[in-house]
Amino acid sequence: MLSFRLTITADQRQALERKLKTAQQLGDLRLAKFILAIFAVVHYQETEQAALVLQLSVAQVEDYVHKFLCYGALGVAFKKPSGRRPKLTTEQQRELSRLIEAGPEACGFGGACWRSPMIQQLIKDRFGVSYTVFYIAELLKNLGFSYQKAAFVSDHLDEVARRRWCSRTWPEIVRQARAQKALLLFGDEASFPQWGTLTYTWARRGHQPLVPTSGKRKGWKVFGLIEYFTGRFFHQGLEGRCNSASYTAFLARVLEETRGHLILIQDGARYHTSAETKRFFAQHEERLSVFQLPSYSPDYNPIEKLWKKLKQEETHMHYFPTFGALTEKVEQALLRFENVPQEILALCSLPKELARAA
Repeated sequence: MLSFRLTITADQRQALERKLKTAQQLGDLRLAKFILAIFAVVHYQETEQAALVLQLSVAQVEDYVHKFLCYGALGVAFKKPSGRRPKLTTEQQRELSRLIEAGPEACGFGGACWRSPMIQQLIKDRFGVSYTVFYIAELLKNLGFSYQKAAFVSDHLDEVARRRWCSRTWPEIVRQARAQKALLLFGDEASFPQWGTLTYTWARRGHQPLVPTSGKRKGWKVFGLIEYFTGRFFHQGLEGRCNSASYTAFLARVLEETRGHLILIQDGARYHTSAETKRFFAQHEERLSVFQLPSYSPDYNPIEKLWKKLKQEETHMHYFPTFGALTEKVEQALLRFENVPQEILALCSLPKELARAA
C-alpha cells in the first residue's frame, strides 16, 4: 500500500481538472474515477482511503498513481476496449424499467428527478454494465420512456368519489338535463391580476424577455358559466373578492336572463357552499338544481380550459399600467368568447372519462 505524499504542479492540476470536467460531461465514469483517485491520494496520502471513497480496489488506485507518476497527465487515459461491449439482457431491461418507475429515492439516490448520469450509475451498480451517458437517452426511449415535465396531483383526491361521479352522478345529470330541457351549466371563477402574468415565448438566446409590471396588487375577478349543450357563455366581472353576495347576485342575473330549469355544476369553494348561498338555492329550487364536483377535481370542469385559453391569448406577457386597462382588455376578450359558442364547445370538451359516460 502506497503511503507517501503525492504532489502535483499547478499545470498538472489544471490539466487534470480539464480532463475531469470533460469526463463528467461525457459520462466517462472510469476516467473520472482515475482522476479523482489522483486527487484523493494528493489529499489523503494513503491509497486505501482513496479506494474506499471511490469504490475501487487498492490495486486499481495504486495502478492509477503509477501511471500518473510515469506519464503525467498524458497517462491519465484509457484505450477503447476491443470486442463487443456487454449489454443488458431482456430481463435486465425489464428490471431497469421497474426501478426507473419506482423513482430515484427508491433506488438510493437523494434527488427525486432522474438524470442520465444517475441511470448510468444505476445500470453500472445493479447490472455491472457500462453505458456512455449519451446512449442512456436512446436506451430509455427504446424502453418506452420519454423526458417530460411532471404534473402535480392533489394528495386529497378521493378516487372513489371521482369514479362514482363518472359512473353515476354525471350520467344522471345529463339524463335529467335532457328530460327537463334544462340548461346544463358548469361554473367557476377566474382572477386576472394587474401586475401581470408570465409565460414561455421565443426570444434571442441570452436575452430574457422583460415585461413591465405595475406592481399593483389588484385583480379583476370574473364569474363564469358555460352551457354544456350549446356553448352559451355567461360572465360577470367584479373588483374585490368573490363572496356569497356577489356569487348569488350573478346567479340571480342569469336566472333573469333565461327561461326554464337550470342545472348548475360547481366546485367546493367556500362561498359556493356557505349558508347564504344555500338559502339562495333553496329560494330558487323550482328553477335551479345544484350539483357539487368531487373535491380537487378541476379537470372535470371544462370552463377551466376557457380561462386558460383566455389568459394565454389576452393577458399573459401584457403590461397594464392602470386597472382600467386591465378590465377593458378582459371584458373585450369575454365578449369575444361570448359570441363564438362553437369555439367554446370545441375548446371546453369534457375529459374522455366524462364524455364516454355522457
